[in-house]
Amino acid sequence: MTARISRPAKSATQSGTARTKAWLLEYAPTARQIEPLMGWTSSTDTNSQVKLWFSTREEAVAYAEREGIAYRIEEPKTVVRRLMSYSDNFKTSRIGQWTH
Repeated sequence: MTARISRPAKSATQSGTARTKAWLLEYAPTARQIEPLMGWTSSTDTNSQVKLWFSTREEAVAYAEREGIAYRIEEPKTVVRRLMSYSDNFKTSRIGQWTH
């Protein structure tokens, strides 16, 4: 079973960056079975519920190697923020027309 080491992106519904600085080790999901009586999906793999948080990528890699866990690292994408002020909405040189 392989694990994924990554730094999660920020939530789309929040403007803050909470829980984006730590590294997360989580196991890859396995195949699920359909329970015949009710039709629910289930799995006997409890590792899919495990999520381990680390301060640095090196700590997560060291843990995976110490425990003999196969892993892959997903590097985070850099965020490019375009800084604007409220007054930029009313500039005459604005690209695109501002309508109310």
